[in-house]
Order: sequence, then C-alpha cells, then structure tokens
Amino acid sequence: MQIGVIGLGRMGGNIVRRLMRGGHDCVVFDASAAAMQALAKEGATAADSLADLVAKLHQPRAAWVMLPSGAITEQTVETLGDLMAAGDAIIDGGNSNFKDDVRRARALAGKAVFYLDAGTSGGVWGLDRGYCLMVGGPKEAFDRLEPVFATLAPGTGDIPPSPGRDGHDPRPEQGYLHAGPTGAGHFVKMIHNGIEYGMMQAFAEGFDILRNRAAAGLPEDERYDFNLADIAELWRRGSVVASWLLDLSASALAKDGRLDTFSGHVEDSGEGRWTLEAAIEEAVPADVLSAALYVRFRSRQDHTFAEKMLSAMRFGFGGHVETKG
Repeated sequence: MQIGVIGLGRMGGNIVRRLMRGGHDCVVFDASAAAMQALAKEGATAADSLADLVAKLHQPRAAWVMLPSGAITEQTVETLGDLMAAGDAIIDGGNSNFKDDVRRARALAGKAVFYLDAGTSGGVWGLDRGYCLMVGGPKEAFDRLEPVFATLAPGTGDIPPSPGRDGHDPRPEQGYLHAGPTGAGHFVKMIHNGIEYGMMQAFAEGFDILRNRAAAGLPEDERYDFNLADIAELWRRGSVVASWLLDLSASALAKDGRLDTFSGHVEDSGEGRWTLEAAIEEAVPADVLSAALYVRFRSRQDHTFAEKMLSAMRFGFGGHVETKG
C-alpha cells in the first residue's frame, strides 16, 4: 500500500527501506535533501514539502511521522492535520508522551482524521531484524493500516509461541499489537523503555563489580582479574540472563575491554521519567526503575565503568553517541 514517511533519520530511513522491501509505495519528506535523495535512488518518491507529500498520497492517505518527541513532532502533526481530509490517518512512530497523543487525537477528531500512536522498538537494527510495534488508536484505522505494521514487524522467526497461547491474538507472535485506544501504544512503549533502563543498569552494575574484583584494597587471595569479554560471551550461551542487551555488551567488550571510547555520560530520552510519573499517578512502587534513572542523572557529574557499559549498550541498539560531560 502507499504511505508517506516524514523523518528519515537512523530509524525513519530504515523504516522506509523495510516497507519498500515489502512492496509498499513510500512518499518521503525530510529537512535533509540528501536523506530524501538517497531514498529516492532506492525507489521512494521524494516530496518538496509536507503539502507536496500529502498531495502525492492517494485517499484515504496515511503518513508516518518518525521525528524526535517535542516541538518538531507537534508542529508536523498539526500541519498534516490541516492538510489532510476525513478518513486520512497520521501515525506517530516516535517516542511521544501518551498524553500528547490523547490531546492530538482529540484535536484531529473534528476533521475525522485518524491518529495512531505506534511505539516502535528496534533501533538501528530494525531494517533486517524488524520493529516491535505497539500501536494505539482507532481499531478501524489500525485494521486498514495493518499491512504496514505486519511488514515492519519481525515476524515469528525462530521464536516459538509461549506455551498456553492457543486462542490468543496471533499478531503479538508476529511482533505487532493493537494495544488499545489512543495513547495505549506509546504507554506500552514507555513502560518497555522504563524496564530497559532497569535491565541495562543491572548489567552495568554487575560488570562493574566483576571489573573491580581485582582492586588492590581486597585480600590478595580474593582478587580476580576477570576477562569481561569472555564472561559476557559465556553468558550469551545457555544462561538465564542471555538477551539482546547482553549480546550488545559482549560485542562492545570484545572490541574494547576497557570501553575507553565511551565517556560514561549517559543521557535519558524521556520515557524513563514518564514511566515514573505514571507510577506515581498509579501509586505503584518502582524502586529499580527510579534508581536506574537517577544513576543516569549522576553519570553526568561523575563517571564509572558501569556508565560506560550503559553508553556501550545505548550505542549498540540505537546508535546513540553520548556527549562527553
């Protein structure tokens, strides 16, 4: 099917490529002419502006916004809403706050323009691995756009369904889900990212403890000079903690066991803060997730090996390059 994509950065560009691989017709727009030209050479149709993008789409139109959360996404959705007509759909695939989704959908409802929020996980690896999609919004619009979500999703691959899933919705087994009404998709993705903070912190602290076991202040016969790259590689095979985050850690440590290329300055993209706000609203204790977020705040003042591990994992899955503080 035909779809417009606005925002051709690390994830947006690869979303277009994966969609084109799946036979979809993509009309693209980005502030970078070079990004558009690169995708045009691969088969996409470049637009001169948002108005031109909308004009090039057939009704009912669909436009996927893949931009950083905040003002740029807000302005883009507002402009698209003014240009679109009843029955058209806007999908925000970035990391917007779910409360912003609810507000935007309400504003677009007067024009009968559908708004969907698609929490998108997969980072820079999504082109080949696929993207895990958590979609909120009207079921009618989700159903019409399902071919897009199915193409972007990873598919079942070699992961069998969990025991006891007979009779359940088969789409989560493919890597995409209609999570509920407007905002539900980004809410699920927000919690996903909050959990991610905690998991990353656990790995980071564990490897930091291993690294410091050789400290001179310990009894000599209790010191161990561990090869962290070998331990990470070992744990990837058959251990309870085997995971993609461990894969990324093992790769980083194999290249540089001291992680000297990482400053230890760790940013947060907002979802961790929003997760804690939701926990406070719901009176749900979130000890691990709050501690993981506060460590990122502290990392901008003092750096440890654990923070370098966090930076290495963020670079691995998302291509995030931390600024040196």
